[in-house]
Amino acid sequence: MEFRRVVVTGLGALTPIGNTVPEYWNSLINGVSGAALIKSFDTEKFKTKFACEVKNFDADAFLGRKDARKLDPFVQYALFSTEEAVKDAGLNFDLLDTSRIGVIWGSGIGGLKTFLDEVVNFAKGDGTPRFNPFFIPKMIADIAPGHISIKYGLRGPNFSTVSACASSNNSLIDSFNYIRLGKANMFISGGSEAIINEAGIGGFNAMHALSTRNDDPATASRPFDLDRDGFVAGEGAGTIILEELEHAKARGAKIYAEMIGGGMSADAYHMTAPHPDGLGAALVMKAALEDAGISASDIDYVNVHGTSTPIGDPQEIKAIQDVFGDDIYRINISSTKSMTGHLLGAAGAVEAIAAILALKNDIVPPTINHFTDDPAFDPKINFTFNKAQKRVVNIAQSNGFGFGGHNASVIFKKYEE
Repeated sequence: MEFRRVVVTGLGALTPIGNTVPEYWNSLINGVSGAALIKSFDTEKFKTKFACEVKNFDADAFLGRKDARKLDPFVQYALFSTEEAVKDAGLNFDLLDTSRIGVIWGSGIGGLKTFLDEVVNFAKGDGTPRFNPFFIPKMIADIAPGHISIKYGLRGPNFSTVSACASSNNSLIDSFNYIRLGKANMFISGGSEAIINEAGIGGFNAMHALSTRNDDPATASRPFDLDRDGFVAGEGAGTIILEELEHAKARGAKIYAEMIGGGMSADAYHMTAPHPDGLGAALVMKAALEDAGISASDIDYVNVHGTSTPIGDPQEIKAIQDVFGDDIYRINISSTKSMTGHLLGAAGAVEAIAAILALKNDIVPPTINHFTDDPAFDPKINFTFNKAQKRVVNIAQSNGFGFGGHNASVIFKKYEE
């Protein structure tokens, strides 16, 4: 069977370091940290008092006060980044067959703020179940793609992928497969997350996953640094328009890149810890390469999962060493989580955008906040520490790993006729 080719024709981003794709990219290549003390709630009694929050986002101005109150922040973020992507792609849905345009959207948790508010309000009452009628439809993780489809009248496949921090990589892979198999012409794909609240920060603190570097939040996310002490929570959304090549050409679309492969695997090891030898991570990268019909020697840049946790970073590098062999010294590696923090279910999409723009601009964004070499890592590996590097990037790979042992990796290349 001959697969149809799939290209990227639109991008949208709402991140802790920029509320549009150009702002996000400019911050990435200039090494801007999005971490600061949390403003959305009182952190006095919390172990971690900082995060990478979205800044200057006004849901009321974007949606109107009435509609904004009906939507959890993770849906608000999804709609915002998607509007940018739709405009960027030059889409006029009145001229397209919307029965063949779908939405697949990732979120690791969904409407956590809505759940928290409703349960707290109930606990404060007299036991009478006075819940907001929008409680359930605001909270459920699949509601973001539902709202996107409603807004634009898209009647193709519509669902949510939930695989923790691999969620939006999975949404991209599912969209890619539906298009190349001829089941749809286009997908709005990506992910969103909004967990910077008492439950999100408190919950991750309880499992000792977050950095507690409260005296220096801006440098707290330190992937591959000797003194890394946990990830920094982030929030936001990323949208990628994936489209069948001939469909895109017929409507005169600009093309950012071509998606050529995606892989999935499981660690089958532990509910939160990665396999210590990186077996699942190696398996997923190999699966993505095989799917793309290329070898590791064809990859120029890997946007790693790189969360800045003591146990997570080494296993990913072990996996890359296994997959790439001596080619590891030729490629660039970087973790953009050093700037954005960890956007959980939105991380895959936001980081895929970074990989796509690295292809387009031949610039690899850096891994910032590197101060002390970790002797566990080969010093000859190019982690792109602290400063963006110009180089030809023809093919880029982006990894996402999630609690539960979920792994998903995607590959993009420069578009050629």
